[in-house]
Amino acid sequence: MRLTSGETSARFCGARGIGDPRIAITLLLALMGNNALAAASDLESRPAPANAVSRQAAERAKALGVYSEAIARAAAAWGAPLVTMYCLRYNDALGPHPKAAVNSIWRMEDISTPELSEEAGYVTPNVNTLYGFGFLDLAAEPVILSVPNSHGRYYMVEIVDFWTNAFAYAGGVASGYKGGKFALVGPDWKGKLPPDAKRIDSPTRWVLIQPRVHVLDRDDLPAAKTVLEGVKAQGLAEALGRTPAPAPRYDYAAPLFADPKLPVSALKFKDPLQFWEILGEAMRENPPPKDQISALLPLFKPLGIVPGEPWDRAKLPPGVVDSMTKVAQSIGAEIALLPSGSFRNGWLVPPPTTGDFGNDYYNRAVIARNGLTANTPKEAIYIGGLSGSDGNRLSGKNRYTATFKTLPPYIEPGFWSLTLYDLANNYTVSNPINRYSLGSDNKKLKRNPDGSLTIYLQNENPGADREQNWLPAPKGDYYLILRAYAPGQALIRSQTDPQAFPLPPIELVK
Repeated sequence: MRLTSGETSARFCGARGIGDPRIAITLLLALMGNNALAAASDLESRPAPANAVSRQAAERAKALGVYSEAIARAAAAWGAPLVTMYCLRYNDALGPHPKAAVNSIWRMEDISTPELSEEAGYVTPNVNTLYGFGFLDLAAEPVILSVPNSHGRYYMVEIVDFWTNAFAYAGGVASGYKGGKFALVGPDWKGKLPPDAKRIDSPTRWVLIQPRVHVLDRDDLPAAKTVLEGVKAQGLAEALGRTPAPAPRYDYAAPLFADPKLPVSALKFKDPLQFWEILGEAMRENPPPKDQISALLPLFKPLGIVPGEPWDRAKLPPGVVDSMTKVAQSIGAEIALLPSGSFRNGWLVPPPTTGDFGNDYYNRAVIARNGLTANTPKEAIYIGGLSGSDGNRLSGKNRYTATFKTLPPYIEPGFWSLTLYDLANNYTVSNPINRYSLGSDNKKLKRNPDGSLTIYLQNENPGADREQNWLPAPKGDYYLILRAYAPGQALIRSQTDPQAFPLPPIELVK
């Protein structure tokens, strides 16, 4: 696929790709909304004339079917991040093989590999950090999050609501590296907190915490793991030395995937309509913000999407169910192909709303599909390398170079890295030298005489004199992620000002 400058970021209803021309109808549906689907419902329930359905009525039914599909497509893109979090929670905390119980933390034991990434279900993982994660239920009581003194090692704990907004951090740029306690408080909870815990109010009942600790290499693992083990979560009663309430019983429906090997964000269900059932259940526990309830839910109500109520296919007209089935079958694949940000020299620079999206539903959906739990720019910036100087996707059939005249800026103890991923599954690529990234941790990178740095991107080893700067590629298509943790201001400004940090072209070697 050729990437063009026209394929830049757009807001929710104007974005190219989600149903292409059909999504444009969403603007019209914002005006027609309930009347259109109500008419569709009335049309389907109205007895046909004794002789036959008139041609005009058939054309009207077809048109209203297109309209209902457009509304469903908009609703699916809006709700996909919430459905993804529901599925990830089931896989990691509630399913038959949980990695960590609710209100506890799973921790990596090794540097991320393709196999470990697939097991954890995390797409586009960072190989320069040790990850941890834990799903917290804040319904009964707050959870006390404790973080350690890292003695100058970069770490942070991202705190993500169920709509994939990173609404708070512990450690990192947000609060430093000397440790502390934070009380994560769910909606509507009232009570007293420990005086040494900083209160953080969550917009949703369920949250995902995700610690990241900088690790240099396997020799550095023990020290990095010590910091990661210092990140702890306890219910309020336990933290105060009291007897905790009995753990609730969770009876959520299991998401049934058509292909369990795909990441959960692919949203490929055996029964496509399970997408809508999960959306209804997840939204019941984790309602959207009030402004979205008033602005969007009236539009989605004719689809059976109502806050606090389960989605029931039996209550909808067959034509509407057909449209919702069609949308649910394809929404994950369609979102995966959409850009999020602006193209520069083959790089996709993320929008400044990344990680804290507000009403930027388009970018929220795309990032949840391709880079779930992305950070806010102040804490970390990810820039995607997607195409070479010829304008085509990066491919292992070709050879490329990327020469950085200036290295990505960061604030100590932060770091930068360039990591390569297989486009087929969004995981890192197995290779003979077990190298998945290059960056500030690689002290033996060879600089050019003028101080610039050239990275070699190709499937085959470029030779002994260039191997230190070689990032191995698969034989098929792939993409790059340039990351900076605790990024410098020039890199943050580059999201809106291309000259703040010029990105190098990814040159096709002929």
